[in-house]
Amino acid sequence: MSNVKWDYLIQGAKVFDGSGAEAPMVEDIAVADGVIAARGAGLDSRMARQVIDGSEHWAMPGLFDIHTHFDLELEVAPGLPESVRHGTTTVVIANCSLGLAFGAQRKNGADPIVDCYARVENIPKSVLRATADKVDWQTPKEYIGHLDRLSLGPNVVTMVPHSMLRIEVMGFEASISRDPTEAELCAMEQLLEQALDDGYAGFSTDALPFHYLANQPHTDKTIPTQFAKYGEIKRLTEVVRRKGAVWQATPPKDSTIGTIKTFLLSCGRLHGKPLKTTVVAALDVHSNRKIVRLARLLARVLNSRWLQGDFHLQALSAPFKVWSDGAVTPLSEEIAELRRLNETELEDREGRLKILNDPDYIERFRTMWLTGKQGINLARLKRLLRLEDYAFNRSLADMTIDVCPLKAWQGMTFEAVFRRVVSFNKSTSEGVAGPEEQTIIAAHFADIEDEADFMLGMLRAFDLDLSWFTVSANRDPVMTRKLLMDPQLLPGFNDSGAHLTNMAFYDGNLRALRLASDGGDRDVAYMVKRLTRDPARVFGVKGGSMDVGDPADLILIDPFELRRFDHDNSVHRIYREEFQYQQLVNRTDGLVPLVMIAGQPVWRGNRFEAPLGTEKLGRVLATTF
Repeated sequence: MSNVKWDYLIQGAKVFDGSGAEAPMVEDIAVADGVIAARGAGLDSRMARQVIDGSEHWAMPGLFDIHTHFDLELEVAPGLPESVRHGTTTVVIANCSLGLAFGAQRKNGADPIVDCYARVENIPKSVLRATADKVDWQTPKEYIGHLDRLSLGPNVVTMVPHSMLRIEVMGFEASISRDPTEAELCAMEQLLEQALDDGYAGFSTDALPFHYLANQPHTDKTIPTQFAKYGEIKRLTEVVRRKGAVWQATPPKDSTIGTIKTFLLSCGRLHGKPLKTTVVAALDVHSNRKIVRLARLLARVLNSRWLQGDFHLQALSAPFKVWSDGAVTPLSEEIAELRRLNETELEDREGRLKILNDPDYIERFRTMWLTGKQGINLARLKRLLRLEDYAFNRSLADMTIDVCPLKAWQGMTFEAVFRRVVSFNKSTSEGVAGPEEQTIIAAHFADIEDEADFMLGMLRAFDLDLSWFTVSANRDPVMTRKLLMDPQLLPGFNDSGAHLTNMAFYDGNLRALRLASDGGDRDVAYMVKRLTRDPARVFGVKGGSMDVGDPADLILIDPFELRRFDHDNSVHRIYREEFQYQQLVNRTDGLVPLVMIAGQPVWRGNRFEAPLGTEKLGRVLATTF
């Protein structure tokens, strides 16, 4: 065995190396000491300790997940198994202005991690508190050191979160009640610059108007970043621009002028140097068909030769399928009447029932639910033309029951149940429904007059025990593919690690490859580049390539299984011991037969290998700007 010099040899795989080359080659890949040691045809298998058959498979660099909220999960499950199993070997954390860079920040009774994350990312307070209790760092540099000591699975790229930066400098109460002083602005600039020097990839902000705080007495206020005016954002992004780092942002949704003004900050023509900017999100929203067109137009204009922007909207590769636990869902925060229910504690069923039975609330709810559905008016016209203001279209036919205490209703749409209830109420025949169903209808639906009454009855009857889903965007796979293939955009917005029982897009990268495969090897090569080398460039880190000497973060994909797999039915509800809570996850076993991080196989066949979660594999990727 004296001639053995490689740990692994992957033989005969079709290699998509992240360069975008349109003619992928069938090659062997040798791995030794955590790096790619050799590539080429006919490498000597006798030189490898272990040979892996890559024939009839694609080999490519490990994939990037550029929009995650794994900050909390890294503290309890640093291997990030639900991400790794889908071929992700690098994750970007601290998106949307939220993160742990400044520690727990518990001062003067405030609990910012819980307050900021619980509603924005739909993570239970018990999970958040358990993490905050263990925090033992206070500065961004100390946090990098902490991450470096974890048994990381994937590599981690982290940003400076604006909400937490504001809290650190101004204090929690001031961060949501006033503008910063000049001294405070200077302090924020200095902290941001130092963090970028310490290896942070960039800076994240948020302007979506439905990201609210979770703790009393501030449940009617949005998170701190949203109290920052344009001048503050401009000054902080100038630090990012000067350093060559990246700015992650979300648009001020309800202000077209505000959106344009804000994202003109990306343009080198106006500001001397382009600012790398990545923005959530390019979605084909069903209730408003103009949004995706305006988003693509904005990207083209900002990146034009005239404006010289470096602007990348993130595109989701899946139908935007969102589950709701009763009224608790990201979609609810956009609508005041539903948001009122989200302001209560998850355990406060009695509090929600009191709201649902309040006559004034009932009237407001009815008005909201029926707006645009009756009469001849502007709201009705906007609904018919699919130009509504809300992403949630409030259509019973588009809402499907997943889990319900009344098992007979599981799998049915709200529309089907509504018609069933109406039919039963009009019938004298007891055979229309079983005894349990009759009891529930009599108790909660006996006096309904329309679908607004029916919705109130569903929320009263079942509360959080009712889980239902709707697809509010990306219903058309042809349009979704166009977005993913658009060079002005960037595949992302999987929101991995957040919305534990509301979303499951961990397989987003695989979905993107599946859609790209409709165009053959040329489009697959292009998509691999967009999932590897392109995000590495945007975030200023090394990765996404398979040159000799590169870290051996690579995966194999079975193209036949990828083509035949039903991604629309890959979601499973599991109990995560790490969280002591349920989670929606994806299962795509068979599609990715090998995931290798730092030269170590961590997922093979349909099982994890021992190093994942117990040994340090991934790294905190240092920026290269």
